[in-house]
Amino acid sequence: MQSQDFGFGTQIRKSPYFDATVRWGAQGFSVYNHMYIPRDFGDPEQNFWNLVNDAILCDVAVERQVEITGPDAAKFTQMLTPRDLSNMAVGQCKYVLITNAEGGLLNDPILLRLGENHFWLSLADSDILLWAQGVAVHSGMDVSISEPDVSPLQLQGPKSGEIMQALFGDEIMDLRYYWFREMELDGIPLIVSRTGWSSELGYEIYLRDSTYGDALWERIMAVGMPFGLKPGHTSTIRRIEGGMLSYHADADIHTNPFELGLDRLVNLDMEADFIGKFALQRIRDNGITRKQVGLIIDGAPLTGPNTAFWTINREGETVGKVTSAVYSPRLQKNIALAMVTVEAAELGTELEVRTRSGESTATVVERPFFDPRKKLAADAAPKPLQVNA
Repeated sequence: MQSQDFGFGTQIRKSPYFDATVRWGAQGFSVYNHMYIPRDFGDPEQNFWNLVNDAILCDVAVERQVEITGPDAAKFTQMLTPRDLSNMAVGQCKYVLITNAEGGLLNDPILLRLGENHFWLSLADSDILLWAQGVAVHSGMDVSISEPDVSPLQLQGPKSGEIMQALFGDEIMDLRYYWFREMELDGIPLIVSRTGWSSELGYEIYLRDSTYGDALWERIMAVGMPFGLKPGHTSTIRRIEGGMLSYHADADIHTNPFELGLDRLVNLDMEADFIGKFALQRIRDNGITRKQVGLIIDGAPLTGPNTAFWTINREGETVGKVTSAVYSPRLQKNIALAMVTVEAAELGTELEVRTRSGESTATVVERPFFDPRKKLAADAAPKPLQVNA
């Protein structure tokens, strides 16, 4: 059955899974990288519990790929990011930052190395294809920059390993965190990585031919349903619990890595040059004036995530803003990520937050709020399926 045709026109693209997600109950969409992304399959709290107890399948085709190939691809890719890529192996993924000449963040993608001179940047929400093509024009390097026909799905949650084993067999069980493999499922060409935007055990399944979108979605759901798999969307609750950034919310072109505590992704002492190196050296030497923190916000449970930046005051002076806030049913607390002055960033500091329902007190706390060492995502491994002898 064809889904109802709705949307804003052809300037916002539909993913290869769009019709399938509508069939499976998607009720609302947002726009991300000029594409529709399902953001509503009913109760967001139930979506959270589905994720942390069993597994969910998410259409994240909006994570567009920037493909970098050519003799100078490795050197060019390094120029885009302050993270040292010299030891990155083929088959490996890395979380990287893309910075501009002032050290501001343009994107925080996952980088995949498919070959010695073949890379994908799996993007957050900003136009890095245009940035990379612009940088390449005057770089003097021999590279090609394009957007391939690649559309990811995320299979996330503690049961995701068992579902992947049922789909792909035992060979998937030794796939390590932040590594990937080229695979096929029923003749459908894929790349499968052990990554995701949930802080849970999870996999990203990169479809390499959009004509198979419907078939791939249905196949995964059919195999996964006996394990409790539900269609879903990336969980705002879980990603804030995990302290994961949402670009445009928690970071933007005016935010630098040191403000976010992402110093580990900035290698200023490497020989290789990259865009923003001198600016980031200056920021490191001079120090930062503001810092991202976690907050617990007092009061009644929030009924949904914030849709505006909430002002933060301390003793009558504005010291920052709440960038992402939500109620965590697991922690039974209102949790938030915020950007505040360094003077207001000390753990235990009490602040006032102007929420949509009025003033609330808040306390600066450690982030992530849950599983700070990411053991669920990094250490969890698929358990062998029980086979009757």
